[in-house]
Formats: sequence, structure tokens, C-alpha cells
Amino acid sequence: MTAEAQIKETVDGNDVVLFMKGTKEMPQCGFSSRVAGVLNFMGVEYSDVNVLADDAIRQGIKDFSDWPTIPQLYVKGEFIGGCDIITEMTLSGELDQLFDDKGVGYNKDAANQIREHNS
Repeated sequence: MTAEAQIKETVDGNDVVLFMKGTKEMPQCGFSSRVAGVLNFMGVEYSDVNVLADDAIRQGIKDFSDWPTIPQLYVKGEFIGGCDIITEMTLSGELDQLFDDKGVGYNKDAANQIREHNS
């Protein structure tokens, strides 16, 4: 299976996917750690893909999304963005709205705590 086929299968087969450096339990870069930390704190169930484990996936996800950086978050098959975009969406409440619109479960109180802590 090609890297593109693997990525497509992963994105299509999971409601929320984070392509990241490391794992959600042990991120290997600050940007991946920030996004995984937000998702973990909000109680979002998601699949993590460690791009450091496979060079073809690491380059393939950049080609797949036409986005040059990692991490990359996908929700219900849609590319949402990287660390800066997810951070902004979390602080503005847009991430909550996206999860509500897409039917993704999360802890709204935790999301509010993130905003309160960063205001």
C-alpha cells in the first residue's frame, strides 16, 4: 500500500486523526505536544500517527494536505490545520463549534478551562 493510500485510509477511517511527531502519550516536539495536549485535556478520542516512524508517511502527509508542517489535525476527513490554527481555534471557541458541528465528543468544561487559563 502506498503512503497516500495509508493516509487516506487512516483519515477516512477515524473521526479525529492527529499526524504528529511522536505519540499522544509521548510527543516528540513542542508543536505536536501542544495539539495533543489540547485534545487530551478536552477528552477527545483520536487516532495518533507518529510520522517519525515512517519517512514515507512523514513526507506523504505534507503532500496529501499540501501543508508543509506537522502536526496536522483531521476531523471527519477534513484537514483542519496545524499547531497555530488549532491553538487559535481553541482559544476562540471555533474548535468547540467544529466538534459540535461534526458530532465529535469532547469535554466543554475542559475547553472553557483552557480559555480561562489563557485569557
